[in-house]
Amino acid sequence: MSQVANQVKWCLNRAKEQLAEGKKKHRGLIEIKPNLDAAKRHLEKAEHDLNGVLYMAKGGLSDWAVNAAFYSMYQCMLAIIAKFGYESENQTCTVALVELLKEQGKISIDDRFIKMLKPDMEERDFSVINLREEYTYGFKTAVPETDIRKLTEACKELIDKTKSVIYK
Repeated sequence: MSQVANQVKWCLNRAKEQLAEGKKKHRGLIEIKPNLDAAKRHLEKAEHDLNGVLYMAKGGLSDWAVNAAFYSMYQCMLAIIAKFGYESENQTCTVALVELLKEQGKISIDDRFIKMLKPDMEERDFSVINLREEYTYGFKTAVPETDIRKLTEACKELIDKTKSVIYK
């Protein structure tokens, strides 16, 4: 079993355990019926968040635009997993499941989108999650225009790719 398959298994077990303990919320993954309606609604939210990126960047709030870009991309991941019959309450578990679906050949998605949503401790790759942490928890407010442009293009591209997965 691959490392990502083990991680997804852990996420599924964690949610089951927490729900069995009577918790109303879980911090893992649960299997549900494939839900195309939820997938479409997550995709709509991704597009809404992309509009937020553009609006905030234009309005001088580029640090907040990074957050909106992260959530636009994350909503795409939620859309994909909803189509395949999963619900997530954990960002790491969501990304791991998308990575597993790719590994299993169920979806075709560029690895860079997965990498952009995973913390890169060495910061070798362009990572929306690293930018989000830097601009949310740090004191900088101005994101370089080149980074905003990269994020915007990545969001648009991932939204288009998600559409092709969902409407396949």
